[in-house]
Amino acid sequence: MEWLNKLTEYLKGVEIYKTTMNVGDILEILIIAFLLYYIMVWMKSTRAWLLLKGLLLIGIFLILAYAFEMTTIMWMAENVLGFAVTALIIVLQPELRNALEELGKKNVISNVLPFEPKKNTEGTITEHTINEIVRACTMMAKVRTGALIVIERAESLRVYERTGINIDGLVTSQLLINIFEHNTPLHDGAVIIRGDRIVSATCYLPRSDNQNLSKELGTRHRAGVGVSEVTDSLTIIVSEETGKISVAYEGALESNLNAELLKARMKKILIKEEESGKMKRKWKGRSKVEK
Repeated sequence: MEWLNKLTEYLKGVEIYKTTMNVGDILEILIIAFLLYYIMVWMKSTRAWLLLKGLLLIGIFLILAYAFEMTTIMWMAENVLGFAVTALIIVLQPELRNALEELGKKNVISNVLPFEPKKNTEGTITEHTINEIVRACTMMAKVRTGALIVIERAESLRVYERTGINIDGLVTSQLLINIFEHNTPLHDGAVIIRGDRIVSATCYLPRSDNQNLSKELGTRHRAGVGVSEVTDSLTIIVSEETGKISVAYEGALESNLNAELLKARMKKILIKEEESGKMKRKWKGRSKVEK
């Protein structure tokens, strides 16, 4: 075939330069390989994987167009390429944002540098507050009062806090029940808790786009999962239709929790991890003193 002969002649004319590799070249190859692997793993769990397969088909088509000298198609491809890159960025904007957020959660800088930003002590929750939240959720579940409670951890929720009404009250079961009571001004939306205080009510949360979630879940559950996908918060949802208690954490939803399971789950996430964080900070402080 004529196009195969042209390709063979072109490859014969290509000059191959022999170079010696140094440590920097090897390190560069490893970095590029790691980045490509990370990008491929990320793409496989998003819509970008389907787009990649579509782009591969387009690429094969363009190679054939070049081989058969389809000049009009090649001219169109060259002029559309700039707009296509911009369009891809717009289409993949949610996936790119999630990827950057996941990269930021890895705390690479804080692990490498010899200092660590101090967490605000006002975000520390006590076991008494956990008991009050569990008591409120259990009582609301019995009478099927819908509730959405978001508990802040290391990552700030102030961007969502500003969408609601400032409360700044001590967490008690009576206050939570009164907030979510039907036909009250504050019952719609989410309550945000920081430490032992309710800081805001009627807050708006981002909804989850996870297609694996049950279609039977309503807005309240999708909002609870949504905020857990973009922050490290712990969210408790009480269903108004079924009276079931659920917990959303790290994008996963656990349903049908009773008082004992809810309390155990909250203590495991909110108290034990805080204690381990304090131990790490104390250890770092001791090592600095010894140095």
